[in-house]
Amino acid sequence: MCQHEGSVGPRITDPNTRALACLRIAVGVLFLIFGEYKVFGAQFTLGGGFQQWIDRFLAEGAYPFMVPVLRRFVLAHGTAIAFLVAYGEFAIGLALTIGVLVRVASVFGLIYMLALLFSSNYPGSDAAPWQYFGASLDHLVLALCFAAFVLGQPAEVLSVRSYLSLRRARTSRIDSGVTPPGVDRGRDETQPSLANRDHPSF
Repeated sequence: MCQHEGSVGPRITDPNTRALACLRIAVGVLFLIFGEYKVFGAQFTLGGGFQQWIDRFLAEGAYPFMVPVLRRFVLAHGTAIAFLVAYGEFAIGLALTIGVLVRVASVFGLIYMLALLFSSNYPGSDAAPWQYFGASLDHLVLALCFAAFVLGQPAEVLSVRSYLSLRRARTSRIDSGVTPPGVDRGRDETQPSLANRDHPSF
């Protein structure tokens, strides 16, 4: 983090900080897209769309320890969990995009991605170790992104929090009589100019 002298609040110029913030926003937009059609449409939540995905997971590759969980708990409470998934995805996407409660949203996002990974990416008992990673790339990559958001500071820039922090710092400095950078307070108009003092008018 670099802070320019004389600026109002810290100005983040570290490219790694900006890169992490951009990744946060990109993942957030993806989750907004994932959640939008589920929240504003009825097919996923009330039309059996969620249950179809669970049936597909069971048929194509859930990890053995997840099979009873999917059958006995998830499908048994399919509608309620469908709404939880829909609004959860949308909330995670919104939090990441605007930079509010990013760490909390990332914890839930990480748990969600791991649940999807173990529900749908089982390569088989005879698979080589590397195939476990290859089969889970679609969820593992996002899980690693969420882990980075939990451990890092992805909301330092390009977020509502950083914007409000900058505004508070600017307001505080103005109230304390410190002129923010770029603001020309100008000459005190109540004081006569040198020319007027040297050559008074009659």
